[in-house]
Amino acid sequence: MSIHFHEDLGVFHLQSDRSSYVIELVRGVYPAHAYWGRRIRDNRVGNLLERRGRASFSPTPFREDASFSLDSLPQEYPGYGSGDFRQPAYQVKLANGTTVTEAEYVRHRIYSGKPKLEGLPAVYTEQDAEADTLELELLDPVSGLTIYLSYTVMNAFDAITRSVSFRNDSKENITLLRAMSASVDMNHSCYDLLHLHGAWARERHVQRRRLSPGMQGIESRRGSSSHNHNPFLALLSEGAGEEHGEVYGFSLVYSGSFSAQVEVDQYETARVTMGLNPFDFSWLLEPGQSFQTPEAVMVFSAEGLGGMSRRYHKMYRTRLSRGQFRDATRPVLVNNWEATYFNFNADKIEQIASTGRDLGIELFVLDDGWFGKRNDDTTSLGDWVVDKNKLPEGLEDLVKRVRNLDMQFGLWFEPEMISPDSDLYRQHPDWCLHVEGRRRTEGRQQLILDFSREEVGDAVADMVRSILQSAPITYVKWDMNRNMTEIGSAALPPERQRETAHRYMLGLYRVMEQLTTEFPHILFESCSGGGGRYDPGMLYYMPQTWTSDNSDAVSRLKIQYGTSLVYPLSSMGAHVSAVPNHQVFRNTSLRTRGHAAMSGNFGYELDLTAFSEQEKEEVREQVKLYKEIRHLVQFGDFYRLRNPFEGNEAAWTIVSEDRSEAVLYYFRIISEANEPIVWLRTAGLDPEGDYRCVEDGNIYGGDRLMNAGLAIPAMHGDFQSFMWRFERV
Repeated sequence: MSIHFHEDLGVFHLQSDRSSYVIELVRGVYPAHAYWGRRIRDNRVGNLLERRGRASFSPTPFREDASFSLDSLPQEYPGYGSGDFRQPAYQVKLANGTTVTEAEYVRHRIYSGKPKLEGLPAVYTEQDAEADTLELELLDPVSGLTIYLSYTVMNAFDAITRSVSFRNDSKENITLLRAMSASVDMNHSCYDLLHLHGAWARERHVQRRRLSPGMQGIESRRGSSSHNHNPFLALLSEGAGEEHGEVYGFSLVYSGSFSAQVEVDQYETARVTMGLNPFDFSWLLEPGQSFQTPEAVMVFSAEGLGGMSRRYHKMYRTRLSRGQFRDATRPVLVNNWEATYFNFNADKIEQIASTGRDLGIELFVLDDGWFGKRNDDTTSLGDWVVDKNKLPEGLEDLVKRVRNLDMQFGLWFEPEMISPDSDLYRQHPDWCLHVEGRRRTEGRQQLILDFSREEVGDAVADMVRSILQSAPITYVKWDMNRNMTEIGSAALPPERQRETAHRYMLGLYRVMEQLTTEFPHILFESCSGGGGRYDPGMLYYMPQTWTSDNSDAVSRLKIQYGTSLVYPLSSMGAHVSAVPNHQVFRNTSLRTRGHAAMSGNFGYELDLTAFSEQEKEEVREQVKLYKEIRHLVQFGDFYRLRNPFEGNEAAWTIVSEDRSEAVLYYFRIISEANEPIVWLRTAGLDPEGDYRCVEDGNIYGGDRLMNAGLAIPAMHGDFQSFMWRFERV
């Protein structure tokens, strides 16, 4: 058992393989945060919480105890209104209109395993022995609100998952105004805050800055996790780097609007809160009803950002992603989008697929434009029937032609959207998110179907199901190309309208659960204009995500580097596209485009038939090479070596779990005259082992490669790259 309760001390000690998390019951009823960090022995967990009297502006509710104030107590799940002026973890409105609560500890449970979250994605266990769970029951006796705090120790990952359930045990309505998944009061604020920021085609750029007094953080109000901010942040100790220093990671398993904030208070302590964005959110709890928050996954690393990332990678790859593709190598694909856009017919598709087959590619993906009257992006979303003008013999015929080439077939959908110019909209204009009497703001000439309504989700699932049953399809790209406006539902009463966005996500998760369960042989890839909904919630249903609509190799160095802070390479879709690139109009070599794309789930997104014979031969070699290393890329341990946000280079290596083989990538962005010799040291190898370089046959010691490194070969021109493979002798 990794969770211990010391009744005499009123202390809970949560231990993973290399970390400890300690909670103390102050005055027997207030769960307080005492410690989180490197593992400590279980017989040394007392007296970790230091309490001192504060000035009169920190109220003391108990006259006989001047050292107690909720304003300075490091609480596990703080409320509002009883003397703590910092950001609360939860807030409710009671039937009398007040918002004051004070929940106290009542009892607890400790048990093996990890419970599922009803209707929500979450990290899971395959055996109860993999995890232990602590459940703290808190009660506000005045309001009758019961709060269940759930902590699960994922023993092998130095991770603690947290979620919260609220239950109304009173006889009157209670309205949730704020419901965070986790709150942690650190005992100082000497940290750097790191998060992932961006925009469409520029996602997950690394941002790092010093914590300062006041509020700082990130959020999305868009109805999705968004291109702008990823639902992740980390606190880094002073001087912490890639492979050294203490790092605390916070990641939310959710795909909708979120908030992740850090408040540095008057005593220079830092409170981290993460969960559903309280902006424009409320949830009515009638007597006897409950509400479940999404799950926050907290990871501690004493080995810097790299240690944190590798913990997230392994956990999210093996205990968040599910299904037969979790542990299976992913196929090399070609997607026709940038080759044809909407302008194609069956013969053109077959030509691209045939060329791909000759080059060793395994999967063809038909992107947007195959349904309704979809000749541009102004029409037909919601009409999931085959366009017989483009495919006169139907989808079944096209799939058969591609399958006869000994290739798999994949298909693009955008199931959550509806075009005003569509038969579905004309039949059901009330099925989209809207507010009566308001205009319906469009994005990309489309509206959003109201997945908070069960009948809408069921109708969409039936349409998608019908297509997937019509032909042997083995891959689906599930896209979502706009954010929410006029967030309202025709099916909800006025007092529940602010529940719409979260109910939408619950409805979407329900549909995704149905379809991915019914079609286990299909590899589902999520997409939202590329990386606009790249989050752990999606990975629970779909084991990979189209990383960005920006497929430029140089841009992808930063995008994929930032993504790797949290997400495993097995989750990243990465394609070679045409030059000049369609997003930034940059020319890069096929070699560099290949090396960047080989750092994820590899594929092509261009017209293969337009390649010269020399280019086709290079592609053939790239595909052959990737098939030899994809088990490493998709399942190995990832080490970042050079940071493209800090200079002119990027480098990383991927090492097998048993350290018997590795692949090393180096990218130089801009060329300089008379450049110095650059040496690159790798990581993750066995220092006592010897490794043969596949490219030149030389033997190197693992210690030499990690401590002395290799000289980068001379490179000529901008946007150059090099790759080495090593096998232990």
